[in-house]
Amino acid sequence: MLMVHPHPELQFTHVLPYGAILHERGVRFVVFSRSATAMRLLLYNNVDDREPSEIIDFDRETDRWGDIWSIFIPGVSAGQLYHFQAEGPYDPSQGMLFDGRARLIDPYAKALAGTFQASDDGIIRPPKCVVVDESFNWEGDRHLKRDLSETIIYEMHVKGFTADDSSGCKHPGTYLGVIEKIPYLKSLGVTAVELMPIHEFPIMDMVTGKTPTRGNYWGYDSMAFFAPHRGYAASKTPGGQVREFKEMVKALHQAGIEVILDVVYNHTCEGNDQGPILSFKGLENQVYYMLANGGREYKNYSGCGNTVNGNHPIVREMIFNSLRHWVHNYHVDGFRFDLASILSRDRSGNLVANPPLVEAIAEDPMLADTKIIAEAWDAAGAYQVGSFANLRWAEWNGRYRDDLRSFWKGEPHKLGALATRLAGSSDLYQAGGRQPYHSINFITSHDGFPMNDLVSYNHKHNEANGEGNRDGDNHNLSYNYGVEGPTKRASIEKIRNQQIKNMFCTLLLSQGVPMVLMGDEVRRTQHGNNNAYCQDNEISWFDWDQVKKHDEMRRFVRALIAFRRDQPTVRQKHFLGGFPTGRRGLFDVNWYNNLGTAVDWDSGDSMLTCLFAAPSKDTDPEQIGRDVLLLMNGSASPQQFILPPVAKGTSWRMFVDTAATSPSDVYPDLNGPRPPAAGKFVMPERSVRIYVASR
Repeated sequence: MLMVHPHPELQFTHVLPYGAILHERGVRFVVFSRSATAMRLLLYNNVDDREPSEIIDFDRETDRWGDIWSIFIPGVSAGQLYHFQAEGPYDPSQGMLFDGRARLIDPYAKALAGTFQASDDGIIRPPKCVVVDESFNWEGDRHLKRDLSETIIYEMHVKGFTADDSSGCKHPGTYLGVIEKIPYLKSLGVTAVELMPIHEFPIMDMVTGKTPTRGNYWGYDSMAFFAPHRGYAASKTPGGQVREFKEMVKALHQAGIEVILDVVYNHTCEGNDQGPILSFKGLENQVYYMLANGGREYKNYSGCGNTVNGNHPIVREMIFNSLRHWVHNYHVDGFRFDLASILSRDRSGNLVANPPLVEAIAEDPMLADTKIIAEAWDAAGAYQVGSFANLRWAEWNGRYRDDLRSFWKGEPHKLGALATRLAGSSDLYQAGGRQPYHSINFITSHDGFPMNDLVSYNHKHNEANGEGNRDGDNHNLSYNYGVEGPTKRASIEKIRNQQIKNMFCTLLLSQGVPMVLMGDEVRRTQHGNNNAYCQDNEISWFDWDQVKKHDEMRRFVRALIAFRRDQPTVRQKHFLGGFPTGRRGLFDVNWYNNLGTAVDWDSGDSMLTCLFAAPSKDTDPEQIGRDVLLLMNGSASPQQFILPPVAKGTSWRMFVDTAATSPSDVYPDLNGPRPPAAGKFVMPERSVRIYVASR
């Protein structure tokens, strides 16, 4: 759509989208509202100003084009602070919530500044929108476009990564702090960081303007889908977060690390009918949200009070523009969609096949170079792991998490599930034409116990959250091995350390795409809290003193990551189906019990031998890998293992022995001991051995 300003001296054309669009001689402000009867632009001089310095009315005759309100203000430049204000019908029973006093955040605001200011007159004063100059010297930076099958994800929180004093960062808790710690990420070997939400979200109480006792640390409460969170910027200059975020992305790319954003397009911080009017509610409540009971109530598939109406054309356009904004203005490499099943619900809230928004994201040509990952469930019972969408979508594999936890906890009858997950979860993805790399494998994530706590607590301990320990999942599949929480008993510490190594072995050698949680590699603890959404403190932050304390674990994880990056055998692009390789009866994947014979999948045993055959030159001529032999004793007692006949005659060298003490637990150069000549040995309880064949 082209727009021409009626005043000849200001004539120019521009193309939508919306927001504050910077021009040489001023700024054009564009906002959608179908039902508003009047629109105003509030301009502010300073971040702390409670009242605008200028109020400009849109002219209904000259500044409205269909349902788009558009006005050009000459002389305005980057850094200008503003809100919108909309008049219209107020009828909550019909879902109409216009309030001519409300200060409204521009849905397309590219940055926010300041905080909520105390409301002593019934008017909520949210952070101010900032006119942004998008210019930035990228120095030729482009998306890295690493193949998904070769990706190793590190899920992390921007602030929590460096906020602790132990980080030693010049700019702790910020985008610049992440830059300071890039050498650590690079040394670990991960290929992508998945950042917990960086879209703007509230950090102050919306009415009092004060820091709440239990604030929103995780950030799953979106307030502006186009703006990087101001709280993670070292600079306090309005809009400074835009430059710093770009600097972080550019620096990560220079280190060969991709940036994936955890995005929350399923709900906003405006909450339910008791929540504040901050933006979407005051501009077109009926369009932006799914409403119920004639418009009186909000459908709540998110568990957070409201549900964004993602399959309404206007909202769908906004989500697309947001995604494109992050890809093309910030060079972001991909997205993980929080509660993505909500995107599969139509405007009435029903789950539908081939939902327009999900399909369009996959097919959008401007997003073609990005990774798109679904959390394929929501808070209203939808669980679509394995069936979310088409070939472009990968998924957080919740089944992988549960099955691997169950096996290493020692639950019986988990061998079949273990084998299926190790081999890439064909039961979930093969029938739909997808491949192993569509499975994002994880054992821990921000939501739940970190790996240290998974082996240290039988129960959650969320008392610090102030909800009587009622919040958080009760089904953790965790085990403390005799003591709840920290202990000085060497025997318990040994088995905990061993179990963490066991889980890392299976995670990083499974077909699919592994995701490692921030700090698991150095046994970061949340002290038993499995729902630390409100803990912006040492409970959630990365304690850098642990890097030295648990250097043994970090060395172990680094070696596994390096092995995975070097070995196509454990990251194959096609499902393994027991197909012959043409080498002495060897199949692409081979399963045996601990005695080297056929597995009785119904036996209830917890011992398994897996041999992944290296892909042949015909399968992948550019990548020549090695055969990999995994032996797993998940039982609580030592067990004899015998190498299967197909493994005999191969020159094997030990890579990993989780029961051994460091440095004999891992041989990064693949030069560990050979297996006994007879091919028989006893593996201690709850342990893994990995042997690698000569090339």
